[in-house]
Amino acid sequence: MADYNTIRTAGTAAHSAAVDAGLRAYMNKVYGLMAVGMLLTAATAWGLSGLTLSATPTPYMLGEGKYLTELGRTLYVSPLKWAVMFAPLLMVFAFGAALNRLSVQGATLLFYAFAAVMGISISWIFVAYTSFSIVQTFLVTAIAFAGLSLYGYTTKKDLSAMGTFLMMGLIGLIVAMIVNIFLQSSAMQFAISVIGVLIFAGLTAYDTQNIKNTYLSLAGSDQDFLGKTAIMGALKLYLDFLNLFMFLLQFLGNRE
Repeated sequence: MADYNTIRTAGTAAHSAAVDAGLRAYMNKVYGLMAVGMLLTAATAWGLSGLTLSATPTPYMLGEGKYLTELGRTLYVSPLKWAVMFAPLLMVFAFGAALNRLSVQGATLLFYAFAAVMGISISWIFVAYTSFSIVQTFLVTAIAFAGLSLYGYTTKKDLSAMGTFLMMGLIGLIVAMIVNIFLQSSAMQFAISVIGVLIFAGLTAYDTQNIKNTYLSLAGSDQDFLGKTAIMGALKLYLDFLNLFMFLLQFLGNRE
């Protein structure tokens, strides 16, 4: 007759292996969704920037041999720029409110729609910065993000306390950014950029650990619900990456 303890140990090991395999698949889905979202954002931003710039003289001159098209003026100069700027923020709130009512497929499509709108919102960077510096900053961000996310995934340290502190800092950062829209202070903008890099570096590690812990606490739950949490996790990491990139661009980017 098999020993009871041997059977129990074998059963525990099998369960642990199943959870580990499920976690790997879950994290792969999160990173996969995030990567597709980033590619969609980059493609939208780059493609739209080609429609907003012209070598043919227009009334909206940026520099020697460089002009804004009518579309560029509408997106970057006219009052519509405020709608373009804040549309992604409104979509984030709408995404969180509607997630439970959507199917996994619907939530995925909404996430991709958000990524495309974000691409429209940040397409101005191809007007303001050189393409080389944008690519260079993207690579630096990717390396930093990978290291920070790996730390959040592997560390045994509980980062929940740090997460609370970072969220408070994020609220203060948003308020400072809104205030500086009107003040246009270069010193304040520099401070915002430094703090922004630190906050989103910390949030990358924190969110990764939180996504991992979410799966471990919900392993075996309804697959649709797990699918939705994976999409929400992808959205969090997407925003961490994008904001880290945008703040680093202010340091590393070469302006046209």
